[in-house]
Amino acid sequence: MEKQKTALITGGTKGIGYGIAQVLLENGWNIGITGSSENSVNSAMNKLSNSFGKDRIAGYICDVRDGEAQIATVDQLVGQFGGMDMLVANAGVGHFADIGEMTTEQWNEVIDVNLTGVFHSIKAGLGALKESKGFFITIASLAGTNFFARGAAYCASKFGLVGFTQAVMLDLREHGIRTSTIMPGSVATHFNGNQPGPKDDWKIQPEDIGQMVLQLYDMDPRTLPSKIEVRPSMPPKR
Repeated sequence: MEKQKTALITGGTKGIGYGIAQVLLENGWNIGITGSSENSVNSAMNKLSNSFGKDRIAGYICDVRDGEAQIATVDQLVGQFGGMDMLVANAGVGHFADIGEMTTEQWNEVIDVNLTGVFHSIKAGLGALKESKGFFITIASLAGTNFFARGAAYCASKFGLVGFTQAVMLDLREHGIRTSTIMPGSVATHFNGNQPGPKDDWKIQPEDIGQMVLQLYDMDPRTLPSKIEVRPSMPPKR
């Protein structure tokens, strides 16, 4: 009998990360999710457990800016489920302001979470992924190729994340680890203060990204879509 697969999803308590967790659970995976607060982790765990039970789900309070905390999280996940087959670096934040108004604190938070946090994630997960010859996926953004006003910090973080992931892909394939970055456009999430509702039906849904993650993992390992742009098929006309 084939061993159940296990994934760790940073920022998995809502939005894209939560959608990925749902899809993987629906397809028999064990999943661990991280969040930066006890309330967010407990809320997501309760909702997922109501749908899928508790045995295949673990939640961890972990700020991705803390490398030691990420190492401890991976150790706990591997101890509970026996390994890690996929790491999805999804945690992210956004501050949007004219460069004259953006504060140093805002800049640092965006870069530290969206870029340096992913560095900590792969450093923490590398041993487990080498063991499983697993998959490392980063969730970037179309902002990693399309710049826009008031987006200096966010665009810098996502441009950097795309380049980081592609360079890491070349490092990790030497160890049998596949690496991809997904670059979504508009997604129906709470990001930047949005309240998802019927007005967002035209957008990519979080579970759509989850399906893409699963399809990437299931693809024959001889082929690697290393950088994927994904956008809504039919955005509203302006």
